Amino acid sequence: MRYEVVDVFTATPFAGNPLAVVLGTEGLATEQLQALAREFHLSETAFPTVLEDDPDADYAMRIFTPETELPFAGHPTVGTAWVLARLGHVLTGPLRQRCGAGTYDLDVAAAPGGGPGRVELDGGAPDVGGELAADRLLEAVGLGPDDVAAPPRRAGTGLGWTHLTVRHGAVARAVADVTRLRAVADLAPVGVYLHEVHHAPHGLDVRARAFTPELGVTEDPATGSAALGLGGHLVASGLAPGDGTTAYVVRQGVEMGRPSVLHALVAASGGAATGTRVAGDVVPVASGEVRVP
Repeated sequence: MRYEVVDVFTATPFAGNPLAVVLGTEGLATEQLQALAREFHLSETAFPTVLEDDPDADYAMRIFTPETELPFAGHPTVGTAWVLARLGHVLTGPLRQRCGAGTYDLDVAAAPGGGPGRVELDGGAPDVGGELAADRLLEAVGLGPDDVAAPPRRAGTGLGWTHLTVRHGAVARAVADVTRLRAVADLAPVGVYLHEVHHAPHGLDVRARAFTPELGVTEDPATGSAALGLGGHLVASGLAPGDGTTAYVVRQGVEMGRPSVLHALVAASGGAATGTRVAGDVVPVASGEVRVP
């Protein structure tokens, strides 16, 4: 089977979040897909199937971490759309992807020199939960009560991340305690999305880190699903206006040596988020063939 490895949410190779996209896996069992994901050992590996005669979706996709299958994830969605457009399996422009969490709309821009450019993912309206206690979450990332800037809550569009807003400078000081992170799975079943929010001329500038030991990856360098859910958290916490559209740029992966940039926006009405989008660049880094027993 052919595979492509791309770096997502970056315009620079060997930065951003690496993704393996494996083609031609339609006949494989779930156990074989999981084995391939474990072999690549990236935060996610994607297995797309182009749908020739489906009026509701251009392709379907399954997504695996080294440990489990996910119903949805942001950087595999963005990266896979780019790969399929680059290889000519789909056209640039509007696309629809079907995955475990449902069907998502994307738009793959055409690059000036030909081929695919920036990819935008429409996450829809996020599910936003109530406030959570912060003390155990803070201990799990090596921070204290004075670092909290807003009460944590779960929010997401397909994956319910636990969002923890901290004061300026705390993100860089955080240290993941894997044992304690696993112990707070009742509060953060997907992971802890740690972030600080700065006001900027374009809207909001966000520094973020994502800790996900339950998925087989202690820290993720760029997390599109969390960036989408963040929009709902920002509105619910009063960090973004309750009416209108707010743009925010998420910078992640710096502490890992894989800087990433996610361009996002949230639309709100009546104090609740009604829509979210995230966009980013993709660059190719490797390709080849892989066999599975």
